[in-house]
Amino acid sequence: MTLRYSAGVLLFRRTPALEVLIGHMGGPLWAHKDASAWSIPKGEFDPAQEQPQDAARREFTEELGLPVPDGEWLPIGEVEYGSGRSRKQVTVWAVEGDLDPALVVPGNFEMEWPPRSGRIQEFPEIDRAAWFPLDIAQEKLGKGQRPFLDRLGELAARS
Repeated sequence: MTLRYSAGVLLFRRTPALEVLIGHMGGPLWAHKDASAWSIPKGEFDPAQEQPQDAARREFTEELGLPVPDGEWLPIGEVEYGSGRSRKQVTVWAVEGDLDPALVVPGNFEMEWPPRSGRIQEFPEIDRAAWFPLDIAQEKLGKGQRPFLDRLGELAARS
């Protein structure tokens, strides 16, 4: 089994409802999907070469083109998901802050498209970002990331 590591930042605000900023995954595989097609800004890292919080900060900036807003980094834990021989352990921090989704300038990735064509094309890592209340974010996020929303809700209820 291969275990990959990923880290991210779940930005949240109170307006007065609790809302989170998530990104719609870019590229042709996600273009016409909405449910389970959004993600917490996160990305992979090598734990032998980088600390998870440093990776979370870097990946947030790479995916959104903006730095993490100033605020306290609240650890909301780890989740492991995936199937078979490829699993991912994701570590996330919640940060209270605000950010205008219109200012997002996503990073890009390359992939062969169409499949088996030999053509490499570039696509945005996310094609848009938006604020959602927790209940709507539950529908939009990929299943493996949904526990972070529950943890954020519990954390916010205590503060």
